[in-house]
Amino acid sequence: MAEDGTLQIGNSNYNGEEEADPENNTMNQPLLKRHRTLSSTPLALVGTKVSHIESLDYEINENDLFKHDWRSRSKAQVFQYIFAKWTLACLVGLLTGLIATLINLAVENIAGYKLLAVGYYIAQDRYWTGLLIFTGANLGLTLVATVLVVVFAPTAAGPGIPEIKAYLNGVDTPNMFGATTMIVKIVGSIGAVAAGLDLGKEGPLVHIGSCIASLLGQGGPDNHRIKWRWLRYFNNDRDRRDLITCGSASGVCAAFRSPVGGVLFALEEVATWWRSALLWRTFFSTAVVVVVLRAFIEICNSGKCGLFGKGGLIMFDVSHVEVRYHAVDIIPVTLIGVFGGILGSLYNHLLHKVLRFYNLINQKGKIHKVLLSLSVSLFTSVCLYGLPFLAECKPCNPSIDEACPTNGRSGNFKQFNCPNGYYNDLATLFLTTNDDAVRNVFSSNTPNEFGMVSLWIYFGLYCILGLITFGIATPSGLFLPIILMGSAYGRMLGTVMGSYTKIDQGLYAVLGAASLMAGSMRMTVSLCVIFLELTNNLLLLPITMFVLLIAKTVGDSFNLSIYEIILHLKGLPFLEANPEPWMRNLTVGELGDAKPPVITLHGVEKVANIVDALRNTTHNAFPVLDGEDSAVTELHGLILRAHLVKVLKKRWFLNEKRRTEEWEVREKFTPVELAEREDNFDDVAITSSEMQMYVDLHPLANTTPYTVVQSMSVAKALVLFRSVGLRHLLIVPKIQASGMSPVIGILTRQDLRAYNILQAFPHLDKHKSGKLR
Repeated sequence: MAEDGTLQIGNSNYNGEEEADPENNTMNQPLLKRHRTLSSTPLALVGTKVSHIESLDYEINENDLFKHDWRSRSKAQVFQYIFAKWTLACLVGLLTGLIATLINLAVENIAGYKLLAVGYYIAQDRYWTGLLIFTGANLGLTLVATVLVVVFAPTAAGPGIPEIKAYLNGVDTPNMFGATTMIVKIVGSIGAVAAGLDLGKEGPLVHIGSCIASLLGQGGPDNHRIKWRWLRYFNNDRDRRDLITCGSASGVCAAFRSPVGGVLFALEEVATWWRSALLWRTFFSTAVVVVVLRAFIEICNSGKCGLFGKGGLIMFDVSHVEVRYHAVDIIPVTLIGVFGGILGSLYNHLLHKVLRFYNLINQKGKIHKVLLSLSVSLFTSVCLYGLPFLAECKPCNPSIDEACPTNGRSGNFKQFNCPNGYYNDLATLFLTTNDDAVRNVFSSNTPNEFGMVSLWIYFGLYCILGLITFGIATPSGLFLPIILMGSAYGRMLGTVMGSYTKIDQGLYAVLGAASLMAGSMRMTVSLCVIFLELTNNLLLLPITMFVLLIAKTVGDSFNLSIYEIILHLKGLPFLEANPEPWMRNLTVGELGDAKPPVITLHGVEKVANIVDALRNTTHNAFPVLDGEDSAVTELHGLILRAHLVKVLKKRWFLNEKRRTEEWEVREKFTPVELAEREDNFDDVAITSSEMQMYVDLHPLANTTPYTVVQSMSVAKALVLFRSVGLRHLLIVPKIQASGMSPVIGILTRQDLRAYNILQAFPHLDKHKSGKLR
């Protein structure tokens, strides 16, 4: 009945044992004994901050005020609402594109000047000076990013995508989309990426786009909101959910210049609820992002962006490369998919262990978070600068058109410590920005550019950095580290295949990156489109699809996706789409019996009883019953805690026990007021005389709450709860006897989570089948 929070970190068990015949037990057989009441703790990690978690109200509250407001809306108001939706979708795309432009420019110029300074001293053989400048600059940038996150916005740490998934699933993640979080995310991403850490700005851009959408929808930050009349339409969780979906798609589009891929990413990975109208607006937002980025690229091509050059936006255009593959290429392509699934699941497993260890360090305080980030930055800088000395100098190929060797900010053939006419292949991959490293390893028609030893060192280092960098207190994304690792083993496999295959080694690197992303993140359709839009070559479609399907299938046989693992670690109560098979053997009535008795209110209730219910419980809603003086009571509806607090604050009391007229409630309340979340009961002072007065709850109660009969299986109730986006699900008796309450329980998100059910019904554990998903 209570609107509970979530589990502490590490409590979630997402690996189960496989048992036979979980569905052979019929519904008529006696079910398993209850062990204890259904309960959980109300805390979870949001970013790196422990927060109290509640659910969102995606359900339409159909009370008398809502019905009157809906009937009285004119055609002009309906048009205004629709126009405002499209306007906000346009603004989300516009602002996301502009901020992505700012981040790209800042990263490329800061990192560019840093690399130019280092290259200057390397050219003079002053290697120790170059190391000091390289390491010092990276430590300074890391320090700025970490301090901002630790001091001002802990929720800005990490990619933010798991929290966005949870929010769109119906979990309210506090302070996740605030103005401070967005600003810290922007500045922190610039510092962390420019510092050369093994992380990307793609995940943070998804979070930034969602922050922009949320702030636009609510009229600005909480303490400086714009009270425009047309914004009142968006003062609800449902419309804010749609806007944040547009923002997440715009973020992916801004990161990869992939409009269709951004829409499919939102659909496949983050959104729980979808419809065609949302698809159109999301696509419109990503189209606006692409226009902004295209205009920005045109300006930069004219040399007005400083050291930006071709960097900042990962784009591997292979439209000029002839893609040829035959039946014999099925073997290496299959191997890439299998390796991607195995390595992706192994990466998820190891990263899970590292994140649990980092959590122990972060619990010790802010200083330890800063020191951890600086330690990772120091190790990264020393490795990136020192390992190229292990590589042998390779002679430049006079037949290529590109300059060789180079000592500038970018370039595919870095001279580093080599004599004139030679280049260092490891320096080409390490002493550059991550975006340029991807571009270099993806380079086509360069079969002998990178030696096998250098590729192994490159792969090994980025595997280590990919594990130890994610989880520090900086904004960080997983896309780019996984692309760097996958492209390395893809290119290595292409080198081993040699003349056996007709596929270019650069295309093998692309397939390797795609396979590792599918093996770790378990995305297929969106990844396929993103890589097609990156490569600009439809001929890659068949083999890319083949690789992604194999990698995902192999990865799914080992463990969950990386974002699902992070959701479990943070304790966010995410409801999966598919219920466990054993949930069909448990009814919602038995689940309701495992909870404390439901607290109900009468249609016309005494103020003292309302105050008592609010003071002694944390429930978010209470059933409202009618017919207290008759033999059979009826369910009138469900009233929210926030509405009860609003009634007490406005002193909407009656001297006698009676039902109010329709005009009375409209005189005191507006639909806009009731849409606001105001459940702070502490500052409400009620006198003793007011305690004896009455409140008519009928006009404020949702008269159409979702109900399920007590004999319904938990599996079916879970599908309904998740599909509709509910916060409460009332359990009603199959047959209501005389004197029996019409409501026998209320199910919330916590009650339907597999882990919580197994805590209350431990004997179900021997009947579960497969992993908890």
